[in-house]
Amino acid sequence: MSEAPQHLQTEHLIEVENLSVDFDTRYGVVKAVRKVSFHLDRGETLAILGESGSGKSVSASAIMDLIDMPPGHIRSGTIRYRGEDLLTVSPERRRTINGRSIAMIFQDPLAALNPVYSVGWQIAEIFRIHGEEPGHEREAAIRLLERVGIPEPTRRIDDYPHQFSGGQRQRVMIAMAIALRPDLLIADEPTTALDVTVQAQILKLLKELQGETGMGLLLITHDLGVAWEVADRVAVMQEGRIVETGRVAEVLANPQHPYTRRLVDSVPGRHGFADGAACEGETLLAVRNLCKTYEVTNLFSRQPALSVRALDDVSIELRRGESLGIVGESGSGKSTLARTVLGLEEASAGEVLYRGRNVADLTREEMFAFRRQIQVVFQDPTASLNPFMTVGQIIAEPWAIHKDVVPRNERPARVLQLLESVGLKAEHAQRHPHQFSGGQRQRIAIARALALNPSIIVCDEAVSALDVSIQAQVIDLLKRLRRDYALSYIFIAHNLPVVRDFCDRVAVMYRGRIVEEGATAALFEAPQHPYTRDLLNASPVIEGVALAPARTEVRDPASNPTITSAAG
Repeated sequence: MSEAPQHLQTEHLIEVENLSVDFDTRYGVVKAVRKVSFHLDRGETLAILGESGSGKSVSASAIMDLIDMPPGHIRSGTIRYRGEDLLTVSPERRRTINGRSIAMIFQDPLAALNPVYSVGWQIAEIFRIHGEEPGHEREAAIRLLERVGIPEPTRRIDDYPHQFSGGQRQRVMIAMAIALRPDLLIADEPTTALDVTVQAQILKLLKELQGETGMGLLLITHDLGVAWEVADRVAVMQEGRIVETGRVAEVLANPQHPYTRRLVDSVPGRHGFADGAACEGETLLAVRNLCKTYEVTNLFSRQPALSVRALDDVSIELRRGESLGIVGESGSGKSTLARTVLGLEEASAGEVLYRGRNVADLTREEMFAFRRQIQVVFQDPTASLNPFMTVGQIIAEPWAIHKDVVPRNERPARVLQLLESVGLKAEHAQRHPHQFSGGQRQRIAIARALALNPSIIVCDEAVSALDVSIQAQVIDLLKRLRRDYALSYIFIAHNLPVVRDFCDRVAVMYRGRIVEEGATAALFEAPQHPYTRDLLNASPVIEGVALAPARTEVRDPASNPTITSAAG
């Protein structure tokens, strides 16, 4: 990127010059960011693209002064906000800038939200700290929850983070970040956990705030479709360096650097539908008339318990060698269905059959064998990986329980094979989960799920945290395993292009019910239900790769306003 003349530098809202950040580790110095330079103006959106571990989030954390030092060290560079170098200002000055003038949406909402306070209290805290909305913090928090698409915000404002789905927790984080209408908003994977209808709503909201306030938006994402629709310029990072930058249409439509070309070629949905071969093998799994009802109570309220039906008469079948996609908005019941199938939740009514046997009737020994045959990759890798174990121990742990899968002397070599298959390196086996980015932690979870050679893998947003190149590698890996071992997948996702590439059939869930089901090509090309059409219309488009015949207005069922898709 060309450097602005000295007399024009103060015109940029934020300007990063020659930023280098190192981390001291037991294995040596990791050069996370290497002489990175970029700028952002008022009202402009700059998207930083790249693989997990490329330095995107570290660059953003340096702007917010969130790098732990030690082990991190800013070796060189300047970060100027309105001409003021943030690396040299006093801590007091920093506190007046962070939150009010520069805000950040973090990648992992579960780690960023305090579990002991209600979400309303945490949003209102922003106003209390900065002296805004005195006496009206609660009302302001409710308005923010409503604007980011949380249903029934007046009731849910007193709920705690664990009572929200992953996508809903991300919306709460966005509400906190935009509370004071900052000059600069740093969004680190802000739509990773969101379904496409809410993603379209959130991206439209951010653009509206830009129009109202002139806010600059620094968007860190692995979703090239989101960058295509939202960003004005992009900067592509690889191994701590910016390898290509320019206008979004120029870079993504005509990439010059080999790494950028590889990213663009990995975008799902560019290569047609999945093979779509008819799967006529035996029915491995059958879900019949499944219902799940929760009694939701508030310990600090005298109101009666509220019954919430998460699953309402759901029936699906999964055949040997088949990939069944389950799509829908956050809170539609997708993950509840997965947990019930796995036996982690007890159904209120209905049954789950594995090879014709009701899972609820299995003996203890039969349940032990069933656990080996059906494995899961959860949505949140941070919560599903033991922080006290090394990666190698995490992957090998299933073999300590199912001792006949891999002989003890072969386990170290098998761990390295699994790491390589998901795009990690041999030396990663000795590290702990906290030493990896969010996308890398998800790859570790996938490797662990593959360890027992199961017949069914339930993928609950298994690739949502991965950048497009690794996402493509993992999807190719899952396809190869399905072909070689006749594996079956229940593939829960909000990324419709990935579902289009991977799944033979698709079931669409809305408010606990399956509203449409069919072969992938037929459902994508001729959706019958209005909600299915809304999902397809809201999915991002890049280089003319559309997922629906027409782009129309999208109704977000979570909040009921009519919104225009991000493409509009």
